Amino acid sequence: MTLRTIALRTMIADDEPLARERLKMLLSASPDIDLVAECRNGSEVVKSLKTAKADLLFLDIQMPGRNGFEVIEEIGPVNMPITVFVTAHNEHAVNAFEVHALDYLLKPIEKNRLEQTLARVKERVQLQEAFVAREQISSAVEALRQAASYPERPQRFLTKSGNTASVVSVSDIEWIEAADYYVCLHAGGKRHLLRESIRALEMKLDPKKFIRLHRSAIVNLDHVREIHRDGQAEGWVLLSTGARVRLNRNGWRKLIGITCASKNPVF
Repeated sequence: MTLRTIALRTMIADDEPLARERLKMLLSASPDIDLVAECRNGSEVVKSLKTAKADLLFLDIQMPGRNGFEVIEEIGPVNMPITVFVTAHNEHAVNAFEVHALDYLLKPIEKNRLEQTLARVKERVQLQEAFVAREQISSAVEALRQAASYPERPQRFLTKSGNTASVVSVSDIEWIEAADYYVCLHAGGKRHLLRESIRALEMKLDPKKFIRLHRSAIVNLDHVREIHRDGQAEGWVLLSTGARVRLNRNGWRKLIGITCASKNPVF
């Protein structure tokens, strides 16, 4: 078998500048690595993968715009290069990667651990196992989804504003509003910014209590007082605080399906 000797076209995707710089520095010691792209968020990763060929991708799980899993969904597992996931604290992800033999790096990345990862990557390339690696990505993503189906629900969130940190109880949240790379938690007449995508936050919350009404809003069912329809596709809900939150057709269906019989919705 002829072994591959050319450098691996490599992309780095991480929204933290210091993390990217450290990984670049460690990779520079390997003559088999050719860094072809450096991405700061999921959208840049998708664009780079669609416009440039890569053999290897170091993909951060939590990034603004699109997270690592959404990048894979956008590109398609069979079209992904060999992927090494990078994570800071996602224990579910780490367990799934171990079971499915996909490699991962835990931040902060250590030199010896990276060398082990590169050895595995090069062996896969040399043995022409790219197809197997892509199949493993599909299996790992499915395992991650299953693991995420039974998460430990958070009881509170820590939000920051300048030098002030606030603890927000989940039970006190009335509704949640998307705000770019953040979400705004409306609780007790106050607004709290949390650096989290609304999709990621939705996965953490109890779906029997928190319902996503449309792409930029989640409501706490305990605070829904009225449901109004404006035609077939749009509408809004009235909360106990007097706030009005828009809903689309899917939001209306989910809300009607789960709302308690004691509620008195208005159609």
